[in-house]
Amino acid sequence: MPEQIVILRLGHRPQRDKRITTHVGLTARAFGAEGMLLASEDKKLAGNIDDVSTRWGGDFYIKNDVNCMAEIKKWKEEGGKICHLSMYGINLPDAVPEIRQCSKLMIIVGAEKVPFEIYEMADWNVAVGNQPHSEVAALAVTLDRIAESDPLRNEFEGGELRIVPEKCGKQVIDNR
Repeated sequence: MPEQIVILRLGHRPQRDKRITTHVGLTARAFGAEGMLLASEDKKLAGNIDDVSTRWGGDFYIKNDVNCMAEIKKWKEEGGKICHLSMYGINLPDAVPEIRQCSKLMIIVGAEKVPFEIYEMADWNVAVGNQPHSEVAALAVTLDRIAESDPLRNEFEGGELRIVPEKCGKQVIDNR
């Protein structure tokens, strides 16, 4: 599995996409990405995701209002690989063995119409099924498939809150 995974969220429209973009960030964090680059301005969303990391632990970060093309070029110059999630790409199972071999991975998750340059700059345009569906689901499935261990068992250090798994009921430990 790549040692470093970052999500680049394209096309966030604050009034329309705030819940979906928040869920992209939360999914990225829960499934082992180190951070998310948001190619839009939304300080409130960034603050909400930072708050989750504070309360629930881990070092997940979000960078707000980045220039997506500059971030992609910089990533590639530093030896990173780009995986663009798109229903027009190759099927995920066919790309997983190669993706697992890279050490630095940027996963691009679009919202609105993705500029064609992204398709050309990507090392992989990957489809999680060739049917329209949620970008949140596509990201979760991708991160799960490229993981060498079970990302559902991720432990997060330093959180104020921690869930104790229970077969019935619920238990949350508050370390504040």
